[in-house]
Amino acid sequence: MMVIAPAFLAGIVLVQQLAQLPSWYWLVLCAGAAGLMAYWRWLFGVFFFLGVLWAALFAQHRLADRLPVALSGVDTVVTGRVADLPEQAEHLVRFDLQVTDAPPQIPSKIRLSWYAPEQALKAGQLWTFTVKLKPPHGTLNPGGFDYERWLFTEGMGATGSVRPFPKAVRVVEASWRTPLALWRQAVSDRLSAAPIPAESIALLKALTIGFGNDISPAAWTVFRQTGTTHLVVISGSHIGLIAGGVYWLVARLWARTGYLAWSPPRVAALAALVAGTVYAGLAGFSVPAQRAVVMLAVMMLAIVWQRPVRPFYTLALASFVVLVYDPLAVLSPGFWLSYFAVAVIFYAIMGRLGKPHYLSEAIRINWLTSVGLSPLLLFFFQQVSLCAPLANMVAVPVISFLLVPLALLATLLLFVYAPLANMLLGAADKLLQGLMWLLSGMAQWPWASLNHPQPSGWALAMAVLGLLLLFAPRGLPSRFLGAVMLLPLLFPDSQKLRPGELNVTVLDVGQGLAVAVQTANHWLVYDTGAKFSAQSDSGLQVILPFLRLQGVARLDKLMISHGDNDHIGGAESLLHEIPAAEVLTSVPQLLQAYAPQQCVAGQAWQWDGVSFTVLSPPSGLFVSENDNSCVVKITSAYGSALLTGDIERGAELGLLRTYGDQLHADVLVAPHHGSKTSSTASFLQTVQAETVIIPAGFQNPFGHPHAKILQRYQALGAQVLNTADSGAVTVHYANGIKALAWFRHSEARYWHYR
Repeated sequence: MMVIAPAFLAGIVLVQQLAQLPSWYWLVLCAGAAGLMAYWRWLFGVFFFLGVLWAALFAQHRLADRLPVALSGVDTVVTGRVADLPEQAEHLVRFDLQVTDAPPQIPSKIRLSWYAPEQALKAGQLWTFTVKLKPPHGTLNPGGFDYERWLFTEGMGATGSVRPFPKAVRVVEASWRTPLALWRQAVSDRLSAAPIPAESIALLKALTIGFGNDISPAAWTVFRQTGTTHLVVISGSHIGLIAGGVYWLVARLWARTGYLAWSPPRVAALAALVAGTVYAGLAGFSVPAQRAVVMLAVMMLAIVWQRPVRPFYTLALASFVVLVYDPLAVLSPGFWLSYFAVAVIFYAIMGRLGKPHYLSEAIRINWLTSVGLSPLLLFFFQQVSLCAPLANMVAVPVISFLLVPLALLATLLLFVYAPLANMLLGAADKLLQGLMWLLSGMAQWPWASLNHPQPSGWALAMAVLGLLLLFAPRGLPSRFLGAVMLLPLLFPDSQKLRPGELNVTVLDVGQGLAVAVQTANHWLVYDTGAKFSAQSDSGLQVILPFLRLQGVARLDKLMISHGDNDHIGGAESLLHEIPAAEVLTSVPQLLQAYAPQQCVAGQAWQWDGVSFTVLSPPSGLFVSENDNSCVVKITSAYGSALLTGDIERGAELGLLRTYGDQLHADVLVAPHHGSKTSSTASFLQTVQAETVIIPAGFQNPFGHPHAKILQRYQALGAQVLNTADSGAVTVHYANGIKALAWFRHSEARYWHYR
């Protein structure tokens, strides 16, 4: 198994790097290669090719269950079961539907939004909806969350919305049909009615049923900065705690019965496995919970069958079983973090002489785990908590030994005797408030967390080898060379711009605009996309991850073209995380907390040999808010770009009268997302852009870009890129050339929409 699991994993990982899945011809060759490896008795080769074969076949089956493009936007009647707890947002509810009856080619699982629902939606219920679907699609940006990958791993074949007419109808079923989702919904409803603050209820839901969607963004930020996120995601530590407690209790009670046909350890192991599995089921069998149950099953069944429990063999077997069940698990950072964390713990405690004191060993393991996971955290999230060892020393025992048992006991009592349950929940609330007060204080420390550019793959591999040396038993020669091998993490493999060089990145924020401009030593962000809800906006979801990937800790300037939500929506959350030396906008009244300056034609500055000139609005503002957008021209020795916001005909005419041929630019970010009220023929003929980048959402309801405007761009011979199709687009000006790269092409994977 120590050879089989790594080989199988390597084959699966290889498939996930492909832009297209291999054809049947290549799969037949893989099967033949596996047979040849078996003939040669090379176990690694056999399971490597089996991993490739299994991952490709699994992915092909998953892709076959996607909505055909021909059915996109067509009203369709479907019946299905609400698969899990619905997510409540402002004026809408999002939920996953397991389809039970639908026309041909409708996927078996879809993700829906229901705006202003007239009836309460509960997990486990059966409904008939009229829906409007589209293929899985999401924004694609460097450093950003790959929503299409998440939909793919979750088995979602389409996304869409519930149509208001005909009205949705709930299908009443026989009462004996009570799937697990109904139990989770019942627990959620009872916790929601508890007489404690909403934030505590949200955290208790996360600890008992694994539902963390109600946790506020501020709380998630605290958990990230203190390295305690793992404590509010039901995984190995929680399931291990429940299983361990049941094992200890049953072993002692069984020994007192005197019935020893089955030894107490074997009975306790079975009871622990059942308890851990039930808890994982209550948590919805999330991917981390699945991994934990598999590992628990391997360990407990070894006790039942009286086999030795070998830590690394158990870890390898558990990973192999998980990958056979779901090879797409490797696409989740949680897969790598959880198994690596367990491996670090096993490596740290094995082969040590003597019997260490429990407290000192707990402190040591906590420190080693925090240090050991740092390379992976930097690679996946470009952030690592420096106060995590201290925060976890407090949070782990409080949550594991006090809050989780208290919350589970209170949850059971909610169905038996609510007054006592509410007393216990009140005690849990006090504990949570105290813990959050402490963690929030730690998160405010200047050195609480480190944001750093993503390390390269070779630096990550070097760091893992360094950890093996660093955590090795004392006495090993050259042990502390491991610390030296961690140093490449601090020096990211990124190209430094020289004076005069320029990067302009039009980010993919859906229906909105956000542009990041980089010179040798400065950063400008122009517009910040939309705000979708109190917990979600483009600033947090797209721009912040992109800037952190580049190692940006402070902006030199933030420009907000005008006050429309799809341009200003992410500004406040972005400025909360990354301050800006200056804020320039046409709507200073909307950003008064940041001492903004009014954007007016004639303003100009120069950074590192690159000139920036504000061309509009004039001092006398237009009547139209769109026409009041800040327009800025960026000029380097190697080319120029024109950022236009949402200007329309009036502002375009004003620019033509004032600047004439000075408007010429190599790259034009299309005015107003390519709407028919902008991009007049005279304006485009004057700008003479070689490349036009249209910031638009996939199948947006506004019809952007308009077909006539597209024809107008193409008639001028311009290269036209739409972020809905290309993802983020980066224009690199250097050495007398202008190089284009679009993310959906350069980082294409087989699950991406094309």
